[in-house]
Amino acid sequence: MNIKITGLLASFILLFNALHAQTKKQATGPTIAASITNGKVVYTNVCLPCHMADARGVQNMNPPLIKTTYVLGDKATLIKIVLHGFNEDVEINGQSFSNTMGAHDDLTDRQIADVLTYVRNSFGNKASAVKASEVLKARTSAKKQS
Repeated sequence: MNIKITGLLASFILLFNALHAQTKKQATGPTIAASITNGKVVYTNVCLPCHMADARGVQNMNPPLIKTTYVLGDKATLIKIVLHGFNEDVEINGQSFSNTMGAHDDLTDRQIADVLTYVRNSFGNKASAVKASEVLKARTSAKKQS
């Protein structure tokens, strides 16, 4: 009987550890690889028409997303651009871009985090991931200021 109880206890401990590890993984969000994969889908559906498949943008209209300070710089600024749009003339690599970007506040925090993580780690870019909690913070901050 002691062997049965010991086996049952060992099985319970293994199950508990597996469930705990899964819960911990869900709490921290998807891996960067999963975020990039999901972000590519969002990019294809939302960003590609203006910034193009190669992220080089459209001359004098939509800026490139390749190794620019907007993409690789401050994440909070980039998040705000996606959430609230962008309506400023901007010069990048000696070229001026002047098309208005609409707000994408209809996207979820996770979708914005994923697409920005994708852009910040694609097209030759290499930067830290964007977390959904960072998007939520920017979204909440904007609502408080309104």
